[in-house]
Amino acid sequence: MPNTPAESDDPWTRLRQFTRARVAIGRTGHAQKTETILAFGLAHAQARDAVHLPLDATELESALRAAGHEVVQVHSAAADRDQYLRRPDLGRQLDADSRARIGPTARPFDVVFVIADGLSALAAQRHALPLLQAVLARLPDWQVGPIVIARQSRVALGDEIGERLGARQVVMLIGERPGLSSPDSLGVYLTFDPRVGRTDAQRNCISNVRPEGLSYAEAAGRLMFLLRGAVALGRSGVDLKDDSAAVAATLSGP
Repeated sequence: MPNTPAESDDPWTRLRQFTRARVAIGRTGHAQKTETILAFGLAHAQARDAVHLPLDATELESALRAAGHEVVQVHSAAADRDQYLRRPDLGRQLDADSRARIGPTARPFDVVFVIADGLSALAAQRHALPLLQAVLARLPDWQVGPIVIARQSRVALGDEIGERLGARQVVMLIGERPGLSSPDSLGVYLTFDPRVGRTDAQRNCISNVRPEGLSYAEAAGRLMFLLRGAVALGRSGVDLKDDSAAVAATLSGP
């Protein structure tokens, strides 16, 4: 009987170290292997937990203030997580207390950053601050508004926040819908001239920001390209293309 090749000699085993995707999972007879089923169950549980895990806004605010930032906490009109998941429309509106907390300001801001729980508070808790620091280091001459922490928030909540603060642009750092290999993926949404009623076609998105996906430095570079591009174009969204990679390649030369 011929010898069975060692698992380390299996090319699929070597390839799996480069991806979180479920490739070459193998089988036992007509069924999946026990280890595969257990790994899938764990990933599914982690994704569900990420959706329901609350954002520790107090800890996040402390970290932001320690880094020297002015911070404001707001809440959407969704009273709790259950209502947030059932009523997406309420997650796009500020509650009455929050509207009073961030009334119109006389100071014009070039940009306001909002850190929001979205569908994965885990992503915002882990990645928002290091990404924010990477971006702010590139904005020494910009008028940056207070950092807003938003709970039970959908992306469009940033439109009302930016409008009330008189921001030229608003950037939402928000937890994305968890996947089975990425429960902590952070999304970045940019809207120029934010105001209630903006559509998704009027914003730009940078997705999958996390160490296993798009690095903080690369995401910060792309965001800076879009921020400057939106100012030059006078709008964001479908007309604003992320050509940062092509521009970088041109500048680097042959």
